[in-house]
Amino acid sequence: MSGAGKRSSDVGASDVGVSDVGASDVGAIAVEARGGVYTVLFSRGAKKNALTFGAYRELAATFERLAEASDARAVVLAGRGEAFCAGGDQELIIGELVDKGAAELASFAALTARAVRAIRALGAPVVAAVTGDAVGAGAVLAAACDLRIASAGARFGFVFPKVGLSGADMGASWLLPRLVGLGAASELLLFGELIGAERAQQLGLVNRVSPSAGEARELAEKWARKLARGPALAHATTKRMLEEEAAMSLSDALSAEARAQALCMAHPDFEEARSARREGRSPRFAGAPAADDGEEP
Repeated sequence: MSGAGKRSSDVGASDVGVSDVGASDVGAIAVEARGGVYTVLFSRGAKKNALTFGAYRELAATFERLAEASDARAVVLAGRGEAFCAGGDQELIIGELVDKGAAELASFAALTARAVRAIRALGAPVVAAVTGDAVGAGAVLAAACDLRIASAGARFGFVFPKVGLSGADMGASWLLPRLVGLGAASELLLFGELIGAERAQQLGLVNRVSPSAGEARELAEKWARKLARGPALAHATTKRMLEEEAAMSLSDALSAEARAQALCMAHPDFEEARSARREGRSPRFAGAPAADDGEEP
């Protein structure tokens, strides 16, 4: 979403009180919106978008508020500068945690879980534009998104064992096996090695690899715009079914999908798609923005 017409949204940092995040952390997450697409940016580019306690709170609060924003039909998660997200800040988080007690450590773990939960709970599809390193928490946050576009130079690393921690952090042991399978997930989480974008795509962690950071960001935004023009209820239903059916038997999944699809069939978007097909035009789903000039509907 580069270029004219981009506006800063009032969803995000401006809605998170300084008392929640600490004055030095306000602005660690930026939000922009245009045409039903919200772009959420890690904004500590000079620090490779390393996360602070406040940044975690900002990120979680931003996605929680996006869930209440009626015009949020798709989201791009990206980073400013050369990195996507380098995980926890070595001084402002890692250094601080060493001296914390059990209760404070549990509170921090719950905070990181809140951010992942907010991303997964959002009805609108979330596309990660990974245009540099996604390490530690950054790798998990990318995995928490629905789709991932990486630049050729991007790297992913679930480096928790490198710092003496379990790879089962922030939902990684739930998310990764569903993306890459149990064997590959075990390798990534036990060794904590960095892998390149091509290998990540081979494993299924990445959907597409673009030659450059700019092209990766452009493709992520293109996908988000296309999703924003789609049927919002149907997309939210697909996301919910993918999430909930993981714990269901096939029989229960079939019943759940039948109920969910019946609701979609009763929605005006179903009739709009039928009418558009009969009239030889592209559908205009409820609340959807129009396609940009020259862009495929």
